Amino acid sequence: MSGAPPLCLTVAGSDSGGGAGIQGDLKTMMALGVHGMSVITAVTAQNSLGVRGVWELPAEAVTAQYRAVVDDIGVGAVKTGMLSSAVLVETVAALLADTAAPAVVDPVGVSKHGDALLAASALAAVRELLLPVATVATPNLDEVAQLTGVRVESEDDMRRAADAVLGYGPRWVLVKGGHLAADREAVDLLSDGATELWLRAPRHGNRHTHGTGCTLASAIAAGLAKGLDVPAAVTAAKEYVTGAIAGGFPLGAGIGPVDHAWRSR
Repeated sequence: MSGAPPLCLTVAGSDSGGGAGIQGDLKTMMALGVHGMSVITAVTAQNSLGVRGVWELPAEAVTAQYRAVVDDIGVGAVKTGMLSSAVLVETVAALLADTAAPAVVDPVGVSKHGDALLAASALAAVRELLLPVATVATPNLDEVAQLTGVRVESEDDMRRAADAVLGYGPRWVLVKGGHLAADREAVDLLSDGATELWLRAPRHGNRHTHGTGCTLASAIAAGLAKGLDVPAAVTAAKEYVTGAIAGGFPLGAGIGPVDHAWRSR
């Protein structure tokens, strides 16, 4: 009998449309050969047009799910996504601080459709409690501005943004430059304050990109669960998400998801 594959846990909200959140995370983990497990922080009613409603789970339910998985099965890496309130941020930060596995923190602020997914009152908890326990933080440019006030309009600004996020304590930060005005390339910057790694990929004109951030963060966590170091995990994740974006497909009347299974098609 073969042993279990590497173990990866996602702590995030449920996306009823299946493109992002818990559903997108688990699809990514399966595609990358990792056993995915989940802690649901909130239930959303959403589709290709937007988020219709959000119902947050109580902190006790989040803690119970997390402890049930980690205490029995164990975990090789943890990825966090939608933590909509200060209470949930505080709860998850405390759980991560008590877990030896690396943590990828995706500080989700707004959905692909522009719907707010993080209360303004939770920002301080993200800065003070969640980022300090992150192995890698993966903010996009809007989230960088939310967290630090740094507005990114150039690659030089991305360096300033990375330094500003690192000031809150994560070991590494991946500043995602997908929203940066550029003709041909999607540029991300990985930094730990001493080492810089620029990751560049062709920019695809596909509008069906729902789940991009969740997918990238989950792919990084999958790589860490396999034992890769941070630069190697991020490089592999960038390659995977670039293919997923290229394969994004229409679904419903709005923005469709990336293709998590692109490598098997």
